Amino acid sequence: MTDKLAQIGNYKAINWDRVSDEIDKATWEKLTEQFWLDTRIPVSNDTNDWRELDDDHQWVVGHVFGGLTLLDTVQSQDGMRALTTGALTPHEKAVLNNIQFMESVHAKSYSTIFSTLNTQTEIDEIFNWSDTEDFLQNKARWIVDIYRNDPDPLHKKVANVFLETCLFYSGFYTPLYYLGNNKLVNVAEIIKLILRDESVHGTYIGYKYQVKYNQLSDAEKQKQDDWAYDLLYKLYANEQKYAGLCYDQVGWTSEVMTFVEYNANKALMNLGKEGLFPTTASDVNPIIMNGINTTTSNHDFFSQVGNGYLLGQVEAMQDDDYEIGINDDPEANDDGKDGDK
Repeated sequence: MTDKLAQIGNYKAINWDRVSDEIDKATWEKLTEQFWLDTRIPVSNDTNDWRELDDDHQWVVGHVFGGLTLLDTVQSQDGMRALTTGALTPHEKAVLNNIQFMESVHAKSYSTIFSTLNTQTEIDEIFNWSDTEDFLQNKARWIVDIYRNDPDPLHKKVANVFLETCLFYSGFYTPLYYLGNNKLVNVAEIIKLILRDESVHGTYIGYKYQVKYNQLSDAEKQKQDDWAYDLLYKLYANEQKYAGLCYDQVGWTSEVMTFVEYNANKALMNLGKEGLFPTTASDVNPIIMNGINTTTSNHDFFSQVGNGYLLGQVEAMQDDDYEIGINDDPEANDDGKDGDK
């Protein structure tokens, strides 16, 4: 027993007055500033819009949210834990713990939507589908395999950023489409809160990747680049099949993949790499971009409940928030509010 205690040594308390990387502090402050819970959003106000959708469109909404639930479960149960093995500072571990909790909130949020809009039979079918659908399971298994079995911390960060900033977006397309058409606006507000979180998560993990990547030799950097692009090609090919499965019945597949390509380039930018696709924001369906840019229609703030309760005064998501980033200048990020994705 004494030998085991000796190996532990003196345990060090985390000291937020001595922060070696100001980006850790800036990110912590931003994440806590924009804290939210799904129970604060009146999803039941969308039931009339929901009843107006035909069976095909209801199927799409339910099943893409089932897919998002699975991927957020991956992030909350495996993703952040895997990244802590390569954490450079105790403050980074604290930020990852924060992110892990919010990923659990994200996964829980979809159940709030399901319980409001769907019958129990429909919910059971959606979860059975997400637990067994091959193209969706490919995404989960491939990413989890990297988290659990790849010894390279940089590979884990790449997988995380690709999931956060690219693979989620085939599912995000649906609520943004309806928000752009002024439908299901409360459901979409939950998704926009998730989007805002994911933007910070992706840029923070990408920044941490770049810190270590920039210390490598040119040959090592090339090897990392080759691995990252090979993984993205593999994920993209699978995503085309997954998008077809979800969206062919409503004719949205091509536009969804354009949105995925746009965000794949964002993911690569988070990692400090060149974009892979010629796709730009102007190629994305303007209804989707309008959905991203639309401010809240029901409340002054996302977190408002009733007429007086404010969990925290968080601003409605603007295009700049969608492209949240971490500036390399710590002073520019000290308030946790600056930067582009």
